[in-house]
Amino acid sequence: MGQVAAIIGGGVIGGGWAARFLLMGWDVRVFDPDTEAERKIGEVIANARRSLPGLSDVALPPEGALSFHDTMSDAVAGAVWIQESVPERLELKRKVYQTVQEHCDPAAVIASSTSGFKPSELQGCATRPEQIVVAHPFNPVYLLPLVELVPTDKNPVVFVQQAKDILTDIGMYPLHVRAEIDAHIADRFLEAVWREALWLIKDGIATTEEIDNAIRYGFGLRWAQMGLFETYRIAGGEAGMRHFIEQFGPCLEWPWTKLMDVPELTDDLIDQVAGQSDAQSGHLSIRELERARDNNLVTILRGLKTQDWGAGALLKAHDARLTGQIALPDDLTQPIVTVERVVPLDWTDYNGHMNEAKYLQAFGDATDRMMWLVGCDTDYIASGSSFFTAETHIRHLDEVHAGAMIRVETQVLQGEGKKMHLFHRMFEGDRELATGEHFLLHVSLETRRACDPDDRVAVPLGRVAAAHAALPRPDGAGAAVGVR
Repeated sequence: MGQVAAIIGGGVIGGGWAARFLLMGWDVRVFDPDTEAERKIGEVIANARRSLPGLSDVALPPEGALSFHDTMSDAVAGAVWIQESVPERLELKRKVYQTVQEHCDPAAVIASSTSGFKPSELQGCATRPEQIVVAHPFNPVYLLPLVELVPTDKNPVVFVQQAKDILTDIGMYPLHVRAEIDAHIADRFLEAVWREALWLIKDGIATTEEIDNAIRYGFGLRWAQMGLFETYRIAGGEAGMRHFIEQFGPCLEWPWTKLMDVPELTDDLIDQVAGQSDAQSGHLSIRELERARDNNLVTILRGLKTQDWGAGALLKAHDARLTGQIALPDDLTQPIVTVERVVPLDWTDYNGHMNEAKYLQAFGDATDRMMWLVGCDTDYIASGSSFFTAETHIRHLDEVHAGAMIRVETQVLQGEGKKMHLFHRMFEGDRELATGEHFLLHVSLETRRACDPDDRVAVPLGRVAAAHAALPRPDGAGAAVGVR
C-alpha cells in the first residue's frame, strides 16, 4: 500500500485534492456526509484522469486506491496528509480538527483549504496546534500547481519542510506565506480585480463577457507565464523596472480605481451580473465548461513546458523526478521500452484521434531516449558529435485517443559504424497502434558529415545491437509505402 491521504469534505476543492493525490499514486480515504459525494468526486476524478496525465511526458505512478468512509475516525486512520475542505465556518473547522486529532497520527499534516481563515484561528482550541497549517489551492487542484502554505510559529520548521516536500512530490508548488494575513496572497489580488469588475458592470462600462475578454485575451496570458512584476519589468524596456515605476508610478495617484469604495451587492447588481453571465455561458453545462477549461490549461501549461518557463518549468522538473536515472535495462534480450506516457488532450485532431504528427513525435522521443541509453547524451553532444535522422517510415495500424496509455518498444536492427537503425512499435496494452522505422547516421557537429562514434557510444550501441540480433525481424521492417 502507498502513502495515505485523507480528504475531509468532498466538494469541488476536496474532490480536486482527492484526484491530485490519487493520480500521484497515493491511497485516498474520503469522508463526506453528503449522500452524493461518491458520485461528485467520481466525476471530478474522471475529469482529472482525462487531463492530468497529459501534462507529463512520462508515466505517472500507478494510481492509488480510493475509498469512502462513514466516519472521520476511519478516514484518517493511517493518513500521512489530512486535507480539510469543509465549509468556511470557523466553529465547524475547529470541531473537525478536534475529532481528527483524536484518531489521527500525531505526525500527520492536517491542512486546511481555507481561503479566508488564518492558521492561528484554525489552531485555536486544537489539541496539537503544531499539526495544523493552511494549504490553500486553486481550482482545479489536479491541474494548477500553486498551493499557499501558511504556517504559524507553532509549526516546527521540520514539519513545514515535510509539508513542502509532500506537496512538491505530488507535482505542486508550495508558496510559503511567511506571515499570516487575511485571504493569504493570491486571493487578495483576485478580490481587488473582482471589486473593480463589479463597479465596471454597475456603472454600465462593461459586461461580464467584455471583462473576461479583457483578461483572457490580454494581461491574463502575460500573467500566466510571468506574473505581475516580471511583466512590468519588460514594460519598462531596456531601462527595466525602475523606468517603469518612474513612468507609470504617477498613475497610482489618478482616480482610476474604485477599490477603496466597494459597491453594495444589491439584488439589482446581483441580477445584472448573474443575467449577463447566463447570457455569456449558460448554453454550456458545468462539465462542458470544466472540460473546456482543462483543455485550455493543459495546452497553455504544455506550451510553457516546451519553453521551460513559469509553471511549465515546474512540470518539466516534475517529469525529471518521475523519470529518474536513464540507463540501459539489465535484460537486453527483448525490445527496450523507450516511451511510456499518456496521450495528452492537445495531441488529437478533427477526427478525434491522435494527430499523425504526434506519432512522429512519440517515435522521435523514443529515438532520443535510445540515443541517451547508448551514451549519446548531453555531455556527448556537447563534445561535438550526435546522430541525425536520415530516413523515417511510419505505419498507422490502429486508432488511439486522448487519455490512452501508450508504450513504445524499440528494437535495434543495426548499430555498427556510423549507422543506427531502429524499429519502434507503439502499443496501448497489447494492441499495436503503429510502427516507426528510423535510420540515423552518426555525425560530427563540426564538419556536419558522417563519422564513426567513439567508444562512449559505439560499445553500448554494439552491445544492444548484438543482443537484439537474436530477435525475429519485426513485421513491416523495410517496407515501402503501400507495400504489404
